[in-house]
Amino acid sequence: MTTFEAGQVLSEGLSSVIQGKAEAIELFVAAFLAGGHVLLDDAPGLGKTTLAKTLARLVGNPGAERGQAAFRRIQFTPDLLPYDITGVEIYNPRDQRFEFVEGPVFCDILLADEINRTTPKVQSALLEVMAERQVTASGLTRTVSPVFFVVATQNPVESAGTYPLPAAQLDRFMMRLSLGYPDEESELSILHQDPSETVLPGVSPVVSREQILATRAEQERVYCHPELERTLVSIARQTRVHPAVRLGVSPRGALSLLHAARSLALVRGRTWIEDSDVATLSGPVLAHRLIVREDRADSLAIVGEIAKANLKRMLRVTDWAKEPRPYERKE
Repeated sequence: MTTFEAGQVLSEGLSSVIQGKAEAIELFVAAFLAGGHVLLDDAPGLGKTTLAKTLARLVGNPGAERGQAAFRRIQFTPDLLPYDITGVEIYNPRDQRFEFVEGPVFCDILLADEINRTTPKVQSALLEVMAERQVTASGLTRTVSPVFFVVATQNPVESAGTYPLPAAQLDRFMMRLSLGYPDEESELSILHQDPSETVLPGVSPVVSREQILATRAEQERVYCHPELERTLVSIARQTRVHPAVRLGVSPRGALSLLHAARSLALVRGRTWIEDSDVATLSGPVLAHRLIVREDRADSLAIVGEIAKANLKRMLRVTDWAKEPRPYERKE
């Protein structure tokens, strides 16, 4: 299965439950297939939890219960402790030795619900596993699922009792997305159908973990024109000197933009990146990595202006592909 085919079946499955959000779902799928993590920044009741649950049902794992990907949910609260996430060693009196009890991160898809409701110390417990897909505890390193994917949510409206995510934590998320309110027709359909209750229980796997890993190998071969590569670097560098920004995008941010663009290009049926991919992804991939000087500054608007200006100045070419050809589907 190609990345294009995997993207299609995943998008169709997600759209059957989360209606009227095709653009957000496309980016969500691209991030998942690229091996990144997603931060959903939205008001309550807009389908953030349902989106993660649906994805877990669409991914197959023959060795797991019901043949579906292992899904875990953590409800973040102020009294949560780091080992509640990663796991802890417990003494077994019968065998007279300590045994490691795995935490919820030992899964395929993890929903970190209201991640900003817990302390930075607990938030940082996710740093290693998000970046390296491993957990180090009691001197031993244990690997997690190769397709480990974090969907974290936070409510941007309420600030009471919350702890803003530190920059190091935000930098681990490939994208920050917002579903937003559905359009009128989609909302009417939700009222009549209630997809989370009627459609979601019947969702079954459409892609396996092995196929997902195979798509990542395909993404490494996606062609990026030298002018686009230079533009990616220029966008990142200009965020570092912008007068409204105190901390700009790191090289890891620029690399995340490249990985996301490769995945999105394949999802859109191409083996090369185009300027439209960069324009679409710049905000979701880079804006949350900025630390602005004033709270009222809009990081998304800042990145959008920088990306637009760079893409406009860039040498305009029509053949973004080194060898333009239709997308090749392999059986």
